[in-house]
Amino acid sequence: MKPPARSSFRAIKDEIARRIGERAWKPGSLIPGEEALAAEFGAARATVNRALQELARAGLIERKRKVGTRVSMHPPREARFAIPLVAEEIRASGAAYGYRLISRTERPATAEDAARFDVPAGETVLHLACLHLAGGRPYQFEDRLINPAAAPRVLEQDFETHGPNEWLVGSAPFSRGEFTFFADLPSAEEARHLAVEPNAPVLVGERRTWLVARPVTAVRMVHPRTHRLTSLL
Repeated sequence: MKPPARSSFRAIKDEIARRIGERAWKPGSLIPGEEALAAEFGAARATVNRALQELARAGLIERKRKVGTRVSMHPPREARFAIPLVAEEIRASGAAYGYRLISRTERPATAEDAARFDVPAGETVLHLACLHLAGGRPYQFEDRLINPAAAPRVLEQDFETHGPNEWLVGSAPFSRGEFTFFADLPSAEEARHLAVEPNAPVLVGERRTWLVARPVTAVRMVHPRTHRLTSLL
């Protein structure tokens, strides 16, 4: 693997995060020590140490004296906020789970995508629309953008039988996220797939995640008004 062009702590941090995100260093594995990394990047050990400290604070690595530095087994999605898999959520309620891929499009990011997803207009994104069902009835309409640059091999996935969130949980760690929940009116497409009236309020959850400074995914999840969101403290 090529080292970053500059040996600043930010360049080192971003390169280490990239290797973790691309599974060059797998969860639970030891990564090279500070001395080896300093030699590789042509940097002082203090610079490498600063980069590792920031990655540890972000939850991507775990550092233990006399043991070394490992890639976190449990990425921040589990340590800070449990992102539910909708299939597990539905099955836990006692209902049968169903899934439909409505559309899958690889395309240049529009100006709207760029504003929503924090990527340059024209950069390739994967746009997915999916419907999740509980007992045969619409449960969640999922409208998702994924950044292939931050989620290696995502363009190899067809998502015909499994939703993208399941794949992302196992294949694309993130270091920070933003969650928003609100009431809204559905779009025409959302109303049609959820079988609700266009003027019926729906519960919307929007989530964006990043791996350091790189956006991973942005998703809008729409539920009928009967949906209940429960958190355990």
